[in-house]
Amino acid sequence: MTSVVERLQGQSSVSAPKFSVEFLPPRDAEDEKILWKAVRELEGLDPAFVSITYGAGGSRRDRTIRATGRIAQETTLLPVAHLTAVDHSVAELRNVIGWYAAIGVRNILALRGDPPGDPMGEWVAHPEGLNYADELVRLVRELGDFCVGVAAFPYGHPRSSDLDTDLKYLLRKLNAGADYAVAQLFHEPEPFLRLRDRVAEAGCSAAILPGIMPMLSARGLAKIVELSGADLPVEISRRLEPYADDPAGFRATGIDIATEMCQRLLEEGVPALHFYTMNRSKATKEVLGRLGLVTRV
Repeated sequence: MTSVVERLQGQSSVSAPKFSVEFLPPRDAEDEKILWKAVRELEGLDPAFVSITYGAGGSRRDRTIRATGRIAQETTLLPVAHLTAVDHSVAELRNVIGWYAAIGVRNILALRGDPPGDPMGEWVAHPEGLNYADELVRLVRELGDFCVGVAAFPYGHPRSSDLDTDLKYLLRKLNAGADYAVAQLFHEPEPFLRLRDRVAEAGCSAAILPGIMPMLSARGLAKIVELSGADLPVEISRRLEPYADDPAGFRATGIDIATEMCQRLLEEGVPALHFYTMNRSKATKEVLGRLGLVTRV
């Protein structure tokens, strides 16, 4: 199976993929239909890779594992398997990694994960498990020829005391054997670009991918702010404020903001844009179309 790094490095032509997408694991049969509609709609646009999250606190990991396997076996897409240390013993982690390998999945996103129920709660490792993401990276590396990704935080992880400490932990994951990192959400290009440049200045050449989620509604915006861990910049608030009672205007402005940010990131040389889709394809296709990255939208 092709690796994520090979896909990113092979983007020398205009038509080559320059984006990737992330889906949520389905909660039920209806969710599964929605997920697969989005998968099929985005498959024809040839993303660099697709991934399915483990769900909050690993709450839907069985569905994640099944859906990842189905993508590997039934589509032309390159799947990246999410894997967290939450409530897993090392033996269980070895079994999951082995199952991925058995069906040909050789790309894994290794995350420590958040405590179940309360993402900001106290982290308690499984008594026979792992404490840190770099340990998980090493475990995956020990078990086979995998391409491994990790998470990066433009505003710093909520548990990091400052950006210098956060950078230290990111470099620890990359130096443990990770090939690339995918960034959590951010509101404007500068925090991401500063993080990318600091990784490079530290002598690490791993690709850092920006995580993108267009601001499509007031409710969605609140979720983006929560996930990013940073307040919305004043200028973006001013642009969205006139559309508080105008859903169509809010969505259109959110697409504008996402497109402008993506354009700046591409100009700065990012290898790919990683879209958090929430299992919908329309907004991602709109932004990609406006960027000229796909011809069919």
